[in-house]
Amino acid sequence: MSPPADGPVASAPLVAVVGGGLAGISAALACADAGAQVTLFEKRTRLGGLTWSFTHDGLTMDNGQHVFLRCCTAYTEFLDRVGSAGDVELQPRLDVTVLRPAASPAPSRDASPDDGRASDGAGPGHRRPLRDDRPARAVLRRGPLPAPLHLGRSLLQYSLMPLGDRLRLGRAVLALARLDLDDPALDAQTFASWLAGHGQGEAAVSSLWDLICLPTVNLPAAEASLSMAAKVFQTGLLTDAGAGDIGWSRAPLGLLHGERSASALRKAGVQVRLGETVQTVSLVPAHDAGTHHRPRFEVQTGKGRVGADGVVVALPHYCTEEVLPPGALADHVRPSSLASSPIVNVHVHFDRRVTDLPFFAGLGTEAQWVFDRTASSGAGTGQYLAVSISAADGYVGRRPEDLAAQVVASLRALLPAARPAQVLSTFVTREHHATFRATPGTAVHRAATRTRLPGLVLAGAWTATGWPPTMEGAVRSGVSAARAVLVAAGQRHALPPLPREALRGEPGAATRARLAGQKGPREKGPRRGRRARPEGAPELRTGGEAADSPVYQLPKLEEVG
Repeated sequence: MSPPADGPVASAPLVAVVGGGLAGISAALACADAGAQVTLFEKRTRLGGLTWSFTHDGLTMDNGQHVFLRCCTAYTEFLDRVGSAGDVELQPRLDVTVLRPAASPAPSRDASPDDGRASDGAGPGHRRPLRDDRPARAVLRRGPLPAPLHLGRSLLQYSLMPLGDRLRLGRAVLALARLDLDDPALDAQTFASWLAGHGQGEAAVSSLWDLICLPTVNLPAAEASLSMAAKVFQTGLLTDAGAGDIGWSRAPLGLLHGERSASALRKAGVQVRLGETVQTVSLVPAHDAGTHHRPRFEVQTGKGRVGADGVVVALPHYCTEEVLPPGALADHVRPSSLASSPIVNVHVHFDRRVTDLPFFAGLGTEAQWVFDRTASSGAGTGQYLAVSISAADGYVGRRPEDLAAQVVASLRALLPAARPAQVLSTFVTREHHATFRATPGTAVHRAATRTRLPGLVLAGAWTATGWPPTMEGAVRSGVSAARAVLVAAGQRHALPPLPREALRGEPGAATRARLAGQKGPREKGPRRGRRARPEGAPELRTGGEAADSPVYQLPKLEEVG
């Protein structure tokens, strides 16, 4: 990918992609599919970014648990492109079991000292409390009605929320569905403050709203921007009945994303340079470039310089500015100002099966979301559960053995079958910078795809995708960046199509200019076809050959910090 010495430029533009996460992989594939000559740089020795796998005690584990929804069409198209669509499970209908540990003793029947129960010395017939240690259980399941009525019956029967709060849900749901996602005022307040203004108290927030907000925004409602929470609920639950159906990987993420992507990139002709850190991206001065036949940019790594007609920088928010040339970003946009929100995963291997559920959510417990990863781990005996803790500021600094013991206790409180089970092993993984922290006021620092320098574009879940920091947002940003860099390089044909919701224009670009002066969130006017119902995900066809690329190797970890 070095610049030619002289002569006419090749018909295919030269594109450099910096970063081998989902955003960078998506951008590289989209550019290569459009005919560009692509080089991808990744400082790690693997692809996949924050989705990766490792081996420990003979088990294949993922660093974190990642799910997607049926509305995540860009991500499912990505899986199809790399040959991994046959390795994911997608619910035919939203169905989530929610468990809560027993909270208080229940009154016992009259008991006498000789009925087999321990005596408390109070005498025969004394009515004493007997703890009911069975967990409370509820199911959120969509029905046959159109959105937003498809969850109505399930929510009315949702016994983990007080009845009065359930009866007040309708007001908040309808108001949430009417919010204008393009209104910058939504990024000026927390989701919890908005909920409080619509009749939702602390019990409702903790038992329902945070159940969804925590894993999708990686923040509780008390900290999350209303803008991001509204996006989650509108797109995932309130617009199309099937949009919120949950999908997950049956294979290790290192295979699903890393190995399969390495194979797809190689077959597309992309040069993948692992273990090579990009230090800077610089603009070649016009007098040095000579003519437009010379590359406009130089990518500096520890191994030399590479020329490119266009560059996609797909790095995390906290290190993007270090690579960009001066003046690339608008003065008010500072990605490094975005804080990070951590995620902690606790891996527990029991000596027997303790649940038949593929996954479930927990309330009032450290076990926020629990996934059965036995099959993908290769465990020959017992059952391996992975417990995901989002917004894990209070857990990320804990000693692994203390946190593991607390999570095991939480699992036993939720799963009676786990109480007599022996724990074969535990392991803790931490992602300190799992996502950017989507608090109010962060939209201004989520940079647009195009920078001030034509041909230099940005990608990543932290950019102005209009989505919270998710795999869907990362893929969407990569595809949008590929199109922008190709257009800037002069290509006008065979361009990758924009993600479906981006067809109206780049989300966030117009709203950041209106951030000041808004007094409150706008609601949309009468629904007269303004908002198209999102289409379902493409059919997840079975297929995808096993990767034979030497580019990716599964690491073995003895300790993850």
